[in-house]
Amino acid sequence: MYDRILKNLSRFIQLSPQETEIFTSAIKVRHLRRRQYLLQAGDVMRYECFVTEGCLRQYYVDDKGQEHTLNFAFEDWWAGDMYSFLSGQPGKYHLEALEDSTLLLIERQRLEALYDEIPQLNRFYRILLQNAYITMSERINQTLAMTAEERYRSFQQRYPHFEQRLSLKHIASYLGITPESLSRIRSHKK
Repeated sequence: MYDRILKNLSRFIQLSPQETEIFTSAIKVRHLRRRQYLLQAGDVMRYECFVTEGCLRQYYVDDKGQEHTLNFAFEDWWAGDMYSFLSGQPGKYHLEALEDSTLLLIERQRLEALYDEIPQLNRFYRILLQNAYITMSERINQTLAMTAEERYRSFQQRYPHFEQRLSLKHIASYLGITPESLSRIRSHKK
């Protein structure tokens, strides 16, 4: 059950068998059905979340009722509302399962204790946050500097298998365009 998360950690740190035991004992397993929420706007994100199976979508709803997708999280990805998690304030985002999903959760207070028990975790989460910042910066730059078609091509290159698992509506929302615009872009590509 913990193979994926331990492999994810091992990309940047190596845990001893004792540290592995301490780390895995802090994990809670949660199963979500398709369309079930892990978090809704106004809730506080109390867990660091790792996806072992399925897919989550992070989005917000604007004043006009329009959904705007910020991120997807597939297997081997970390997910959550980082602002809410770090600040303890109510979040602005929804985290919804797009597929039946299995998540591994670590409570914030327990994670703080783990930093003392397993100092290497500080390095891991620093790298995780740095990579999240880099990805967010790239996404902002693409939104500001690329056409819709260029964003779509970049999306396809970066995430070649996502289109098979995501609806056009969700992809369009992620790209910041309407589903009709995405359909036109896709039909021109053929």
